[in-house]
Amino acid sequence: MKEQIEDFISFIRVERGYSENTVKAYERDLNQFLKFAGVKSALEIDRGSIRNYLENSHERGFSVPSMERKLACLKSFFHYLTGQEAIPSDPTADFKLPKKAKRLPKAISIGETLRLISAARGCDPRALRDSALLELLYATGMRASEIISLNISDINFSVSFIRCMGKGSRERIIPVGKFALSALKEYLEKGRRKFPEKDGEALFVDKNGERLRRQGLWLILKKYVKQSGVNEKTSPHTLRHSFATHLLERGADLRSVQEMLGHSDISTTQIYTSVSRERLKRMYLKAHPRA
Repeated sequence: MKEQIEDFISFIRVERGYSENTVKAYERDLNQFLKFAGVKSALEIDRGSIRNYLENSHERGFSVPSMERKLACLKSFFHYLTGQEAIPSDPTADFKLPKKAKRLPKAISIGETLRLISAARGCDPRALRDSALLELLYATGMRASEIISLNISDINFSVSFIRCMGKGSRERIIPVGKFALSALKEYLEKGRRKFPEKDGEALFVDKNGERLRRQGLWLILKKYVKQSGVNEKTSPHTLRHSFATHLLERGADLRSVQEMLGHSDISTTQIYTSVSRERLKRMYLKAHPRA
């Protein structure tokens, strides 16, 4: 079964074009399942094996999203094995987790967002990089993995657009506002060239001149979260949520926001309308004399 896992991982990486983060998560989940099941052949796996593994994962305190990913991983794997005729039937067929209520995404206010971005002000190379990074996160709503993957060549200053490679290697073009473009220009002209030249293509680099990693992005953001006094749980994804929420609150149409976020399904984007409605309701209850 270990060889089948290796074949499947190669399949989703090369033929399906899954992101490296997803590939690694699937590989980790499948190896955990193999260790738990204690079998040598996929033919030994049945619905009971799947159920026991998920129940054990639940008892170990895995979150619902993690459980959903584990099941999605197993479904993909056994569907692949069925297609390869390695097993006669799929033990995960019709297997579903109980539905959960959708959590509303957490966003910070426009004022808090501006306070956070303003905290990254300075003339040294790192401050210029950090300012451009925060401006771009909020200006585009990009995921952490997307923004650290950007190359300098992905920015088109003449038309104010940026090219982004999203989930499933889907490319999208996102407009960039004047504040983010200005911060990017200043960073590239006065800051980027002062970092060691190890990765000449990468837009954002660390102190060693290597492409900025996810952990580095988190540390940069946390520094300014603390300095600005905004909610300490603010993350790169919080800025993505804030980007979408603020656009919808100010009249942007749902389809445009969907395209900028890179959502394949508009139902994923529609959850942000709930956030906007909740804000309107709170404002009404607070302000209307007969509410």
